[in-house]
Amino acid sequence: MARAKEPKKTALETVMKELKSHANPKNVEGMARFGISAKNTLGISIPILRNMAKKAGTDHDLALKLWATGVHEARILACLVDDPKAVTERQMENWVNEFDSWDVCDQCCGSLFDKTECAHRRAIEWANRKEEFVKRAGFAMMAVLAWHDKEAEDESFLKFLPIIVKGATDERNFVKKAVNWALRQIGKRNRALNMKAIETSKKIQLIDSKSARWIASDALRELTGAAVQKRLKS
Repeated sequence: MARAKEPKKTALETVMKELKSHANPKNVEGMARFGISAKNTLGISIPILRNMAKKAGTDHDLALKLWATGVHEARILACLVDDPKAVTERQMENWVNEFDSWDVCDQCCGSLFDKTECAHRRAIEWANRKEEFVKRAGFAMMAVLAWHDKEAEDESFLKFLPIIVKGATDERNFVKKAVNWALRQIGKRNRALNMKAIETSKKIQLIDSKSARWIASDALRELTGAAVQKRLKS
């Protein structure tokens, strides 16, 4: 009697099997030291995930299924294979509300969300929210847009600066670091924005807040430094 053929694995099953084959418990321990939860985490490095994304190609349906697994690395991979043109605002809101670590937040904002048509508006909306990782996502979006969106006018980034001032008093580590990141990236975009970011940093420096003082001093150190000034002049 002929043996029954095994059912063909779905794309999701194939990818999840490969993900699990790269699991590294020692890496999970190391990630925990950097504030990444060990829950549903396999300990896979970003270079491995990027190679897997290249093999998988752009696949919106696969991205949605990977995200739904709740596995840490599967969610990062989802951000790498999804199609920005297929991403809806509802999807963005659902995903941002499920962020539970800074690396998933930053990878999602820097690899996917920043390429959507509503990216600038969402950055402002999320930066004004209270939830820790939603708020981080808002400022992370500002940072990656300043880095990646070469076509945007300066006015788009000037709109971010008052929100950065407002967010500078948030003492939560993952938020204040994103506020600082946004301020520095805007200030490194061009000479005009550099001057505005330095001006904003000095304004933040006067706020009676430990977080604000750290954000301002760290940003000023880089934005007024020789390396940044030399690059902007050239």
